[in-house]
Formats: sequence, structure tokens, C-alpha cells
Amino acid sequence: MDTLIESPSSALTGVARVLVHGGKLKVQKAEELAASAKDKRISFVAAVVESGEMTSVALAHSLSSALSVPLLDLDAVDAQRLPRTFIDAKLITQYKVLPLGKRGSRLFLACADPTDQEASERIKFATQLSPEWVIVEYDKLIRQIDAQATPASQALESIASADFDFDVTEEDTAPAATADQVAEVEDAPVVRFLQKMLVDAINLRASDLHFEPYEFNYRVRFRVDGELREITQPPIAIKDKLASRIKVISRLDISEKRVPQDGRMKLRFGNKSVDFRVSTLPTLFGEKIVIRILDSSSAKLGIEALGYEPAEKERLMHAIYRPYGMVLVTGPTGSGKTVSLYTCLNILNQPGVNISTVEDPAEINLPGINQVNVNDKAGMNFAVALKSFLRQDPDIIMVGEIRDLETADIAIKAAQTGHMVMSTLHTNDAPSTLTRLLNMGVAPFNIASSVLLITAQRLVRRLCDGCKKPGDYPREALLKAGYQDADLDGSWIPYKAVGCANCNNGYKGRVGIYQAMPVTEEIQRIILSQGSAVDIAAAAQRDGVRDLRQSGLQKVRLGATSLEEVIAATNE
Repeated sequence: MDTLIESPSSALTGVARVLVHGGKLKVQKAEELAASAKDKRISFVAAVVESGEMTSVALAHSLSSALSVPLLDLDAVDAQRLPRTFIDAKLITQYKVLPLGKRGSRLFLACADPTDQEASERIKFATQLSPEWVIVEYDKLIRQIDAQATPASQALESIASADFDFDVTEEDTAPAATADQVAEVEDAPVVRFLQKMLVDAINLRASDLHFEPYEFNYRVRFRVDGELREITQPPIAIKDKLASRIKVISRLDISEKRVPQDGRMKLRFGNKSVDFRVSTLPTLFGEKIVIRILDSSSAKLGIEALGYEPAEKERLMHAIYRPYGMVLVTGPTGSGKTVSLYTCLNILNQPGVNISTVEDPAEINLPGINQVNVNDKAGMNFAVALKSFLRQDPDIIMVGEIRDLETADIAIKAAQTGHMVMSTLHTNDAPSTLTRLLNMGVAPFNIASSVLLITAQRLVRRLCDGCKKPGDYPREALLKAGYQDADLDGSWIPYKAVGCANCNNGYKGRVGIYQAMPVTEEIQRIILSQGSAVDIAAAAQRDGVRDLRQSGLQKVRLGATSLEEVIAATNE
């Protein structure tokens, strides 16, 4: 350590002598602070900062200048990259030092008191390295040390401190789990943390939870009203335990971490239960897990609650009540296709109707409907299930997704032989769905004779009724968005998002926008002549079918959503 500058009082040592000699403290005040520090069993630096005689910043600058020791701002250092193996955690906590790095035989240490000879000797003996001091602000140093010293279990306990009145179903746990693995997933703080995250997600009306491991941190995000938001960053040390816990209650193979897995789990709240779909994905730094909340109550919503306008509802109802044919729902992932299909099935679910579905996986359990899960390992794919359905005397068949020509062919043959078939496709709009089937290799006359209606859809965020206010949009912007001059007659007002305590940046919930396109005789002729999606779209417009942008603009007129949301969802 540096030789100390002589101070006016020989009773004072270390930092006290430096501050008195530099004129920063009076001798009497320094002696009082030294006595207080001894009584409280804290360092003199801590006593000075707590007393308010000097701020952490002023104290660090004074010591750096007086002792010619480098000064560092800890906020400029990435805490995740600091070494954690050079010094025992007990020494770090006891002497309030923080390792910064090592070069040769020198160990660079952040500290607030570089005059602590005892700390220097203890660290030198423990590491066999020569300490090189770097002065930092005391409060920032303590925050950093506390963050490193807090064990993962304690940090999780503070995050998940609530009590839970429900059970997690754990039947059929993976047989590959060893005794050590079972003990690991029963780690109480991890169990409580997972339960709290699931409950919080339900309370926030989230649709998905993302557990994401990175090199230096672990992140949890929720998708609320279609928008991902970061919720918390738990200690990275829990990532493997949390993944194991989720895999056990989802009945996945806990020992397999190299390939993706899919499973389900259920939470019970007294008489109510909530299902979750779980997907794991190996990444560079661990398994990313996405949990989808499957809300069975959404299947019981009416068509109007989903956002169908009267004309769209009439077309859809007319199609699904037909005795045979095919109804297709299209849109990207997360656009609400499954809820729309389930809503239609719930309407048709009567004692005199036999309904069978094949899904990957079955997301919502509907009593009275025969639901089958795809199982590729066992050879149960969409095509195999469909062939079996035709021998089960069905009235209505729902196929989770048409992915290939074989599935499309069987579904169309079922639609042509007296069955109502419903399914989904991943396409941008209704007209392009027909050309997608043609590109798959389905014969044009099969498409024209079997497909009754195609519904394309998107989900947009619904404006909060409590805080939305009229938006001052220029007339040119409204015309550019797709409105006609006749629409801007002053009979309606577009609203915009504001934001309040009861919503998410001005939005609360979501509403669907739809393009419900019946396959008319004109569209059938275009299909048979192998016309393009543009030709089909033009024919649909002549029949009064709104495209997705026009449907969204209607929602703006009704005050359900904002112009910005519609443009973002339909900007193709």
C-alpha cells in the first residue's frame, strides 16, 4: 500500500488521515466518524457516506487524487463479464472488494478504501497474486457486491414471494429422470418462481411466456395483446433447474437437451384449470422455452365477440351450416385461426352431430368433440388420421393444418363425399389461399368443387375505452390509408391510443379483422382457368368482399382500434 500522508492527528489512520490532511474533514468530525464506525462495525468510508459528510462521488475523487490511485465508474463496466473465481465470496463480502481482472501476477481490484492493509495481506495470501487497487464509488460497489452475493434461491424468493392455492399436475413424469434430477426440479424457489410467472401471465392476459437464456443473463418475456414485453431477469444460475422443472410437469424427457420437445401442462385453481402448451428449443446458451396459454373460454365466445361484422358473420354461418364442403381459415401464426375454428365447432357441436378433429397438438379441450393428436413418431400424421376418420362416420372434420398434397387430397375428397371439412393454411389473404392449393398440386376442379369459403384474418390491438381520444389525422393520410372521399363525410371520428393505468400503452385486448370470401361461380371459373390471385381478388371485390385493409379501416371507423394498428397489420 502507498505510504500515508501525515495527518494532524496521530489517532486517525487510513482514509480518515487522508481526508483530514486534504481539508475535507475536521479532525473532531473525523474522530467522531471513526468512533461511530467502530461501534457499528462498519468501515470508515461507509460511516462517512452514511453521515452525509461527503457523497460517494466526492469521496472517491478525493482519495484517487490524494493517493494517486486510478478511479473507475462501475456503471461503465458490464457486471456479467466480471471474473468471479479469483477471490472467495466471503473475502469479497468481508473486505468490500470486487475483482476486475488479472494480468500476470497482478490482480486488479475495485475498492472504496485502498488503505486497508489487512485486506491487501489477506487477498495476497489467498490468491498468491499482488493486489492492484482501483477506486470506485462506495454505493455502486456495495450494489455490485450485493448483486453477486445474493444466491439464486434468495433472489427467486424475493421475486416469487406470494402463496399459491393450486396444484400442478405431474402425472407420467419422464422415466429417464434420475434421483438427482428429481431433486433438482423440486427446488422450492424455482417451483414458486415458475408458478408466480404463470399466474402473473394469466392476470396480465398474456398469450405466451418466453424463458430465454443468453450468455450473461436470463430473460422472461410475456406476449400481451400481441406485443412482447420484458417482465424480469432472474439469476442465470436457475436456467437449467427452471427448464427441468417445466419439462417434468409437461411430461417431457428431462435428460434430452439436444432436440426440441413439445408438451402440455395444467394449473389448477380450485375448481378452475388452465392448460398450457410447452415448446423447448436448444439454443447456444441453454434451452429456450415458450409456454402458450390455452384459454378454453375463448372457444365459447360468439362470432360477434371475435370481431366479425354482420356481413362477414352471415357468409361464415351460411358456409359452416352447409352439409358438405370445405371452409378454410388462413393467416400467420398467432392470428387467431384456431380460436375461429373452435368457435365454429362449438356452434355446430350438437348431440346429433359427430365431430372429429386432428391437431398438432389439440389446444383446447371441447366436450362432445373427438379430438386426436398428431404423433409422427407413432406414424399418426394428418393424412393417417383423416383416412381413419372417414371410417368413423363423421359429419364434421377439422384438420389442424393442411401442410402437404396428401393431406389436402384426402380433405378435399372428404368434402366431396358428404362431410363438412374445416382447416387452416398459412397464407397472406383469402385469394392467395386458392393459388397455394394449386401450387401444392391439387387439381383445379377439386378446389372449385369443394371449397365453399375462405376466411383470412389478423389480430389488432383494441383501443382502451377508458383513455382513447380523437386523433387529428390529416385528410391525405386517411385517403392514403385506403378511405374514399365519400367515407370522410364527418360522420365518424378516428381515435388514437393514449395510455392509462388500466391498459397497455393505450390498448387493452385484441380484435380480429377478417376477409370472408365465398367461392362464387365467377371465382370457380377463374380457378378452373388457373387464374391468378389478383384475378380472384378482383372478382371478390366485385362481390362486395372487403380485403383485410378495408376490414381494418371499418374497425377504425367504429372506434375499436387505431389507424396505426391497422396499417401495421395489413402493410403488405
